[in-house]
Amino acid sequence: MSRLLAALRRGFKEKIGWKRVGVAASLLIIALAITHLVRTLKGVDTSVVLVALTEIAPHRIALAALCVVGAFCTLTFYDFFALRTIGKSHVPYRIAALSSFTSYTIGHNIGATVFTGGAIRFRIYSDYGLSAIDVAKICFLSGLTFWLGNLFVLGIGMTWHPWAASAMDLLPDEMNRLIGIGCLAGIAAYLVWLKTGVKRRVLGQNGWKVALPSARLTLLQILIGVVDLGFCALAMYLLMPMQPDIDFVSLAVVFILATLLGFASHAPGSIGVFDAAMLVALPQFGKEQLLATLVVFRILYFLIPFGISISIMGTRELWLSVVQPWQERRRLNEACAAAANAAAVRQPVQGRKEARGRK
Repeated sequence: MSRLLAALRRGFKEKIGWKRVGVAASLLIIALAITHLVRTLKGVDTSVVLVALTEIAPHRIALAALCVVGAFCTLTFYDFFALRTIGKSHVPYRIAALSSFTSYTIGHNIGATVFTGGAIRFRIYSDYGLSAIDVAKICFLSGLTFWLGNLFVLGIGMTWHPWAASAMDLLPDEMNRLIGIGCLAGIAAYLVWLKTGVKRRVLGQNGWKVALPSARLTLLQILIGVVDLGFCALAMYLLMPMQPDIDFVSLAVVFILATLLGFASHAPGSIGVFDAAMLVALPQFGKEQLLATLVVFRILYFLIPFGISISIMGTRELWLSVVQPWQERRRLNEACAAAANAAAVRQPVQGRKEARGRK
């Protein structure tokens, strides 16, 4: 039996592999989401959506925008925490903030965040002497922060309000509560595992090894993820229609599940997947009103930050490729001219000294 299992495992790795399974799962999620979204949008009155957009109070949009700003400010600590964890303390906070913000917004909007976000991080951190392995460690620790925060909030939400997820996962309330308890138990077990180690726990092998944060620092890591998610969920909550009423915890559960589905799909900006999940999980709201909320949220959380990131990276590349080399050449020319002037001044003086010596 063990030989059969070993043969099946080898055949799976050689013929299929987990990467192909992941790609197939992503395509399946996207296909199902788009199919449902197309069916849902049939019969939607565009004029009603436009009216619903005007019904969202300006002060609620302003507060939601402030929450988005708070979320991205918290997001900057993902990379800053990871840099300090791997011992790269010479990289300043402003560079960590730049890398975290641009890699997330550009990578998530373009899709395939692991590759696009990693490429942007390497472009920024390579100027500070970080290698590709260092960037891989930063990506891993930043992802760990994201998942720990998600699992913690999801665990509390599904334990407290298990019915909030039922419309999306089609599971009974007690099963959802068990899933929430399982999330919290998993985090607790992870903290105990970190605490019981004599030395810091290390993952990886050969040239790729990363030391995990201590249990105390992991609590800080969870807090970063929770604050980030809290700001995002609050922004969505502020944009929701006033009727029917929905509590913040229930919306947070739905929002996190929709976000995780969007990440799992690797679709650019989670488009289609996130929206379909929200529409499925919140059937009590009118489709037009909920679509208006999703449009405003996408503008605030996806489009505007994406435009800012593209502008920042474009300006940075222009500076590094054009302005900075021109300034360096200018300084070099000025230094050469100053050296030539100094040599021209020294030459006559040296000539007069030699003439006095001959006399």
